[in-house]
Parts: sequence; C-alpha cells; structure tokens
Amino acid sequence: MKSIMVQGTSSHAGKSVLVAAILRFLKNKGISCAPFKPQNMALNSFVTFDGFEIGRAQAMQAEAAKTIPIKEMNPILLKPTTDSKAQVIVLGKPWKNLSAREYINVKGKLKRFVKESFEFLAGKYDVVVVEGAGSPAEINLRKNDIANMGFAKIFNIPVLVVGDIDRGGVYASFYGTYALLTQKERQLIKGFVINKFRGDRTLLKEANEFIEKKTGKPVVGIVPFFKDIDIPEEDGVVLTQKISFSHNITKNTLKIRVIKLPRISNFTDFAPFCGEREVDLRYISSPEEAKDAHVIIIPGTKNTIEDLIFLKKAGFDLFLKNFVKKGGHLVGICGGYQMLGEWVEDPYNMESNISRMKGLGFLPLKTIISKEKQLKQVIFEAID
Repeated sequence: MKSIMVQGTSSHAGKSVLVAAILRFLKNKGISCAPFKPQNMALNSFVTFDGFEIGRAQAMQAEAAKTIPIKEMNPILLKPTTDSKAQVIVLGKPWKNLSAREYINVKGKLKRFVKESFEFLAGKYDVVVVEGAGSPAEINLRKNDIANMGFAKIFNIPVLVVGDIDRGGVYASFYGTYALLTQKERQLIKGFVINKFRGDRTLLKEANEFIEKKTGKPVVGIVPFFKDIDIPEEDGVVLTQKISFSHNITKNTLKIRVIKLPRISNFTDFAPFCGEREVDLRYISSPEEAKDAHVIIIPGTKNTIEDLIFLKKAGFDLFLKNFVKKGGHLVGICGGYQMLGEWVEDPYNMESNISRMKGLGFLPLKTIISKEKQLKQVIFEAID
C-alpha cells in the first residue's frame, strides 16, 4: 500500500487543490490513484452514480485522478444544520443529527467505516492520496480523531503540511502546528508546502532554512498563487472573502443576485455564471443590495425552515413580492424552491426543531421533509 496525506495549518489552506494536483500528476505518469478524505465538513456535496452523497471536493479530486467518484472516498460527511449541530452522513447515507459534543463521543464508533473504506481503496488503486480536515493542531478535537493525525497514525502514512502564505504568518503556522503535535505525530511529517506565494521564491530561502532548523522538517514545495484555477469551492468560507463575480458592467449586463443564506449549500451551482462576460453575479444579505437586480435566486440550504426565518427577518418576503410585481425574475433552487411554496413542514425534525413554517406563497405547493432523502444523478438537455 502506497499513500501520502496532505494536512493543513488551517481550513482553506489549499489542501483540496494540492491533493487534486498530486493525483493528476500521478495519473499522467500512468499510476492508478484515488482521493480519500476520512471526514469532511461541507454543504457542497456530490451525488455518486449509484446514489450516495460525498463531499464535492472528493468528486473533483476523483476527476483529477480520472476515476469514478464512489462513497468510500469520503466515508464521513458532516453537513451543518445549525451553528452547533450537523447531519452525519456515513458511507453516503444520512445517519444522525448530532451536536458537536455528541459527535466527538461517537467518532470512535465510526473509525471502522473510515478504516474499511481506506483499505478498500488501497486494494483497488496503486496510490491513495489522503486529505486532512482543518488543522491537526486543533487540540480540542484530538479525542477520537479520525480526520488528521489520528488517521495517519493508524496506517503510518507520511504527511505533508500545507500553509497559506497569502494570509500571512505561514511560518508561525508551521511551527505552531509542529509544536502542538506529539512526538509520534511529528515523525510522520515529511515536509512543509507553502501555498499561494506571489513574487520571487528565492526571498524565502533564509526563512525556509530557519523553519527546517527549528523543526527538522524541510520546505519541500512552494506553490504559486494561481488566479485561473476554475474548480468548485468546497464550502462557504470563500463567500466571506469573495461575494462579487462581475466583469465590465454595461447596459446589457444581466444582474443576478443570490441571497447568501446562513446555511447555504451547493452554491457552486452558480459558478458557470462567473464565466459569462454579460453577467454580474453577487451574493447579498439584505434587500437593499438587490435593488438593481434583474434576477434574484434563493439557493439551496441545509436548513430550509431556519433560513426561511432569516429571509423574513431580513425583510426579503415583502421585498420579493414587490420585485416580482414589477417584473423581476425570482428563482428558487432546492430549499429555495421549497420556500417559494405555501408551507414547509419538517414533522420528523430532520433539519430543524421547528416543525412547520409558512412559506413565501409564490407557488401553490407544500413541502414535507421526510426521513428518507432521494439521491440521484440527472442528465438533461437544454432546449433553445
């Protein structure tokens, strides 16, 4: 069994892209390979051909490896429903809704699914490239860890630690991560990777030598800041940094506004608009930001009722009624579509503790959230 694991000094450090790059490099060398992420937390998910749900990043990485995405590539997927709770997806199917503390206490029971999935992939492919979650230095999450060093130690997998220099403090992040690990965990680290670097890399020579002297681990790679990597984002972190995708605005520009719901999911559905030169796409949080819109989209959500409450509190319900009366185009996708109806009901409290909420009333429909979720891939053809 051959494998390598990419861990990060933080979320959004570039683990997913680096894993994808390694996989494509290996595949181009004629080596069969596959991605693996023991535990992922994301609301952007992907449905496999046989109807299972995995993190979208693992689907993208499978594409980089030129292989078919399967449920074993991401055995545990956490989909937050509130600030303190998440739906736990085990091997592609919903298992339970748990609080953070409840999940920490059951992680040990889930370890066998992680081990069995990895062993399955290791038996099928020449190399498995593993992605960690968040940071291995999050000591509050160390108990029953299956996402980072806890997993690496089971199979004695060598680890690369990637850090985002564009954020600043990358060397402090490297050293802080190293310092908080146990001696056995430190031994698994084979080197550091600096991601998102701009400028002359020779300027890093002394700093790289310094961090190697302090830790005994070399900087094995420097990845430049790429502006043209067009792959789906894994989670909503990017929306806190990048909320406008526009080109030169003219009188012919179509202005699309997507409501940034607190529990927005699968916002990558809108990525194709970003490449259209006559589209101005923006994520908004208040009606005031939508006054110039031609199209308003209510996106998908992991908690339809709670985000419906958000819409009403923000004043979107009245605003959208006037917007439609004046000829504006309103689109609802998934949970957003459900909100457009007369009622949303969650009798089994699958998403929320609130069992029933009046919808926005644009469509004559009622949504009842059932215990079982239907997952399938859909093929369609656009008709002019």
